[in-house]
Amino acid sequence: MSEILTHNQILNFLPYTDRMLLLDRACLVDSKKALGLKNVTMNEWYFPGHFPHHPIVPGVIQVESMFQLAELAVWEKLDPKREGDLYLKELNKVKFRRPNNPGDRIRLTAEIAGETSDTITVSALAENNSGVTCQAQLTLGVRSRVQPVMPEFNEFDKSSTSAMDVEKIASLIPHRYPFLFVDYVATIDGPHVTAVKNVTAEEPAFRRYADGYSVLTGSVQPEILAQAGAIIMLSNENNRGKLAYFMAIDHAEFLKPVLPGDQLVLEVEIPETKSRFGKGEGCIKVGGELVAKINMMFALVDP
Repeated sequence: MSEILTHNQILNFLPYTDRMLLLDRACLVDSKKALGLKNVTMNEWYFPGHFPHHPIVPGVIQVESMFQLAELAVWEKLDPKREGDLYLKELNKVKFRRPNNPGDRIRLTAEIAGETSDTITVSALAENNSGVTCQAQLTLGVRSRVQPVMPEFNEFDKSSTSAMDVEKIASLIPHRYPFLFVDYVATIDGPHVTAVKNVTAEEPAFRRYADGYSVLTGSVQPEILAQAGAIIMLSNENNRGKLAYFMAIDHAEFLKPVLPGDQLVLEVEIPETKSRFGKGEGCIKVGGELVAKINMMFALVDP
């Protein structure tokens, strides 16, 4: 087995701050496989918001840990000069199997499953002592770093009868700061919601390169859409008081970078169902351009 990389050594490779680095140790077993370790403590930055009085590691945090481990395994092949933005291009077959809680140790495995001229696909697994907690297929690529532009200043019409401010949102879903990712709901029309997330540089979920370039990590974007989807499900009178658990991501694509100062317009549709399970799709737009899209699955449970 190759040399163990410590937390500080990993920081030298990956463009994250301490707060967002989700690997405590890693090991490159060979040219195709990497192993990682993440110890879960009550002091994780996201636990006050996911969830108060019932801390659970968010599924997308597990996916981000997988992505960081995968990046260690592939960066010499995809971006050896470290001149681009190595990013999560696609997610497929993501399943959240069981929870991770404070005191758990997450063992991570990332293994290269396929390569093209400009992408590498990695099969990844997260486990604790109870078994598999998450599995996913990640496709990584490299894109050019883009310069931000000053956007047109606009706001949604807040006169809609179905509009919700953050207090109303917090009455429906259990997420809280710093893991509440919907700032405002513009409209709910049956199974469809249009909502807003303003992105600011103060948030932790950024990849921060040494030259100052910052970009929102792709793994958190499904969570943003999932929270909008949960608002649809829990605004239904028949579902009030229940919890909407994020169960799976069938497919997700990340098409353009999200930068500090962007306003994310979230469009999510969750068809009504009598089952406790729900499937839906959503997309994120910035300035009218599509930046991400996702197919996802929820389960409604009693608290």
